Amino acid sequence: MTAQIPVRWTDPEQQELEERVEAAELAWLTMDVDVRTLRVEIDNFALIHHQLLGPLYARLDELDALLAEAVAARTGDPEDLRRAHEARRRVEELPDLDALFDSVRERGEQEDAPPPPAAPARVRPGRDAQRIYRELVRRAHPDLSTDPEEQRRRAAFLARVNEAYAYGDTAALEALAAEWSTAPEAAPAVDSPDRLGWLRRRLEWLTGRIGELATEQVRLERSAMGGLLALAPQDPDGLLTELAEQLLAKAAAQQAELAKLLGGPVGDNGGADPDAQENQTMFAQIPTIDAAAVPADAALLDVREQDEWDAGHVDGALHIPIGEVVARIGELPDATLYVLCRVGGRSAQVVQYLVQNGRDAVNVDGGMYAWDGAGRPMVSSDGQDAFVL
Repeated sequence: MTAQIPVRWTDPEQQELEERVEAAELAWLTMDVDVRTLRVEIDNFALIHHQLLGPLYARLDELDALLAEAVAARTGDPEDLRRAHEARRRVEELPDLDALFDSVRERGEQEDAPPPPAAPARVRPGRDAQRIYRELVRRAHPDLSTDPEEQRRRAAFLARVNEAYAYGDTAALEALAAEWSTAPEAAPAVDSPDRLGWLRRRLEWLTGRIGELATEQVRLERSAMGGLLALAPQDPDGLLTELAEQLLAKAAAQQAELAKLLGGPVGDNGGADPDAQENQTMFAQIPTIDAAAVPADAALLDVREQDEWDAGHVDGALHIPIGEVVARIGELPDATLYVLCRVGGRSAQVVQYLVQNGRDAVNVDGGMYAWDGAGRPMVSSDGQDAFVL
């Protein structure tokens, strides 16, 4: 009689958990690769978008402000003045990226830290990179171990894996896979009494990570750059070219409109200098005086912004930024007001508004630049040497 080999008993709960954990790991790793790939694509698209279209957006913002200021100067309407002020406030100079990177690098050198790595090239990790990355994460994730030291080692290793994947560097990933091939696995053995508890904790962790990744994927897809990229995921370069053409057409239309408002061409290069725009002949009908001829005891109203005032202003002048003039008109003295700004454009808008409202006001031609050029005294808010900002 042939002896029967006993069938090894398997805990049904553990078997079910093994299957659920395996399925959850597959779902997590697949989603992690997808989200990481999407993040890299969006980051690189945003970088190229900023480099190519950033100056165009800045130019459109400047044209919006110039148009609003031209309209306000013609009408003197309080609402148009408010719109012009808001449009000008939205015009912000783009940051100097080279200076920003230099400051980060200098700070790193002061802290004896290595300089920041160069930004990754615009990449989309290929299938081989995705496959190797998925396998490395499956085998080397810190949560596969319960030992703190081993978890730290795995985390450091995975940081290198993530960096290689972000660069789409398949060769580096292959080298990392070879390095890890001899590493010990830290998960409890299948027949270990600790296996069931580990499976429960693992499944809970995987469920949480899948939820976090799903949330991150939705956030990325709904972001401004994610929404743009979704319009042409297979041809982002073509999309950027199309957007650039649309922005250029819009800028050309705005420049033509501005030229009509100013009664002449905008400029040989299609651009408009804000200082030159502030001195157009459309202000010829308002009372004007040279800076050198302003009486010493004149009531001065400075309508520049706070940082301009702080850098240098006339001692004793009343400071009310242009956007607050309408609301604070009751603070103005009854005397003839000599209105100042940087070069005379904003002050001309205010003078036109005041004159239309029955107030006696005069625009100081050339603004604070002319005042300084005429050798008239100025002071700063901090006691340092005053200058025109």
